[in-house]
Amino acid sequence: MRSLPPTDHSKQAYLVLAGCTLIQAPVWGYSISFGVFQKYYTTHKGIEGSPEAVATVGTTLNGLMYLMMPLTFTLLTKYPRLRPYTGPAGLFITVASLIMSSYATQVWQLIASQGVLCAIGSGLLFSPTTLYLDEWFIARKGMAYGTMWAGKAAAGVVVPFIVSALLDKYGPRTTLQAWAVSLVVLTAPLLFYLKPRIPLSSSHTQRPLSWSFLKRSGFWMLEIGNVVQAFGYLLPTTYLASYANDLGLPSISGAVLIAVVSLANVPGSLFTGYLGDRLQPTTVILISSIGSTVAVLLFWGLAAQMALLVIFAAAYGFFAGGFSSTYSGILKEMKRADEGVETGLVMGLLLGGRGVGFMAAGPVSAVLLKGGGRVIEHAKWGYDTHYGPVIICTGATALFGSWGWMWKILKAALA
Repeated sequence: MRSLPPTDHSKQAYLVLAGCTLIQAPVWGYSISFGVFQKYYTTHKGIEGSPEAVATVGTTLNGLMYLMMPLTFTLLTKYPRLRPYTGPAGLFITVASLIMSSYATQVWQLIASQGVLCAIGSGLLFSPTTLYLDEWFIARKGMAYGTMWAGKAAAGVVVPFIVSALLDKYGPRTTLQAWAVSLVVLTAPLLFYLKPRIPLSSSHTQRPLSWSFLKRSGFWMLEIGNVVQAFGYLLPTTYLASYANDLGLPSISGAVLIAVVSLANVPGSLFTGYLGDRLQPTTVILISSIGSTVAVLLFWGLAAQMALLVIFAAAYGFFAGGFSSTYSGILKEMKRADEGVETGLVMGLLLGGRGVGFMAAGPVSAVLLKGGGRVIEHAKWGYDTHYGPVIICTGATALFGSWGWMWKILKAALA
């Protein structure tokens, strides 16, 4: 019987890592840049519907992408022979959704094409390629996942500016069609070269799945922290631009701050992944949580000038942006407890939990914003504005993202 290719340090492993990193731009590019489209749709004629309805497109897109992960990861783990077909199917659905949405004239058409179909297509692209990465990296799983998430963050720095320039010059129809063509050009070669480490010929048509990790309280405490952290994670990037605008800063300030957050995500993801290969996952999560909490409560809470906002964006992007890279440590921890656990199942549930947090955050943050303080011109710092409750909520959710560590310490103290 032919031996399997080596993991972690082989040329094949690095090629798969490079492919999985590059494919993050096609997978997440549109969802990352939807805010640019949202601004265009609400300030130009062409789409019938309220600004609130247009915002629903982005919520649906991001939420559905994450919420479908438990299902897709489970199916592709149980039926590995589906993996080679899932990526091309996802690419076809994504491209078709973008082309259809380029002819949309009403919000419900955007929700159906960009919100639902684009989410399904992007999710089908992401799932099999991530499972391939999981097979190729065992000891250095943290480094691999950190690099992959850094690829997503790098796309967040570049893609929105490209989309903004195209929209201003050509409008949404040409921009969406150009993005659809670029998806084919970028993704098709990557799907051809991304291969599993375990040959499908040696895999059973259907794998028995072990769900024993669901009986472990440690997993659920980590999942609770994951959902709580996700609840507040997007609030800064959602409100930073309007916050800067209300302060009277130049109009480009919001875009610059969001770009700083994305740029800081790159080293943050790599650093967190590096720690994940060397420390307990609860310790790595604690570092991410404390760094994020300090950034929010100290720098954003006291910020009324651009300099402090830039420091906040960089610190928050570095620490909070690396949170997803802690998943590698959780996968290894579950595998250590039960060798029969399929890490794809754990990854799917972690991503699904993130989707739950994202979906719940939207309506709650709107209520928090209405319950804030005075108008911003008369405020001396963030806490004293109508953004104060949002800032406090973000800091609290960042801190309780480390609930897995807190539970571990509490359990040891009561033992």
